[in-house]
Amino acid sequence: MGYRKRSRDAVSLDFPPFRPHVLVRGGHLQTIVGSYLPHGVSLDATLHRVPLADGDSIALHEDAPCQLAEPGEGRSQHVALLLHGLGGSNQSSYMLRVASKLKARGVHVFRMDLRGCGAGIGLARHPLHAGRSEDAAAAMDFIHRLHPQTHVHLIGFSMGANIALKCAGELGKGAPPYLASVMAICPPIDLALCTRNIQTGLNRLYDRRFVKGLVRHVEQRALVAPDAHQRPLVPLPRRLMDFDSLFTAPLAGFADVHDYYARASSSPWLAKIAVPTLILAAASDPIVPVACLEQANYSATIQLVITPCGGHLGFIAAKSDDPDGRWVDWRIVDWVNRSGASAVQEPATHQFAPRPSIGP
Repeated sequence: MGYRKRSRDAVSLDFPPFRPHVLVRGGHLQTIVGSYLPHGVSLDATLHRVPLADGDSIALHEDAPCQLAEPGEGRSQHVALLLHGLGGSNQSSYMLRVASKLKARGVHVFRMDLRGCGAGIGLARHPLHAGRSEDAAAAMDFIHRLHPQTHVHLIGFSMGANIALKCAGELGKGAPPYLASVMAICPPIDLALCTRNIQTGLNRLYDRRFVKGLVRHVEQRALVAPDAHQRPLVPLPRRLMDFDSLFTAPLAGFADVHDYYARASSSPWLAKIAVPTLILAAASDPIVPVACLEQANYSATIQLVITPCGGHLGFIAAKSDDPDGRWVDWRIVDWVNRSGASAVQEPATHQFAPRPSIGP
């Protein structure tokens, strides 16, 4: 397991090494099995609607543990805000699994449907894109207003991880005191490079799957939210870059797809992140090339862990001391516990306004 510690003040890490399951070796197998392996988790959440500055709203699903810190107790409650990836929702396997494990350990969890996704499909006129960092900021602010005695751990998966990193970088040293940490799992920090990567070899299977899912989403969105901004998908896109050229970039106010990828990528913002941050990825990821992570310019508060295997959001492990084979889930639990213990244990009172969107 590759490991680079960026600061002597960073959260202490002594993660057990990732050893892939003997039957699930290689990046493609890890990615596919990790996506389709049953999880059996069901959560009864409280649904919140979070208004955004441009008139849209997003959906937040609150999973509260049995025991919460009362305001009079003088101690902070730690909250995890989970952001899903492209084509996902609050119901994605990794969102449910991680929320369940954190909740069982007394952590308050919010699963966020990115703009126009999941339960929020009818709440947004503007489209989702990979740079919607202002939505994550709005969700954190909402959570803090709802539960003032909280420290928030922002945790993103894939595209949600890019959004989380971009949000933390934009906030920089002005990040609110209640933002305790950030964790990014398999983040596509260079969107142009990642999009080109899935156009090669077997990776084209993921490209086609993303596009088919996005086309279905656009069609469903037109039925549920007829006033949402739309564009005809003609000719029907076959690649993610085609979809972003036809739909995402123009509707989100970018000059073209290249402008979108450049301005929505989190890579330029990594050097500005001022809160404890962990990036966890796999060298065998077929979607996010490890080179973009190895060559990025990081702030002193960021730690980077790259496992040799694991695929994209896979990390199906051999038997170990973890309660099950979902290695990455338990590293998220470890991270929240350790970064939470190192956070300032005082009620956070700072309020901040979400940064404006880079699109209309």
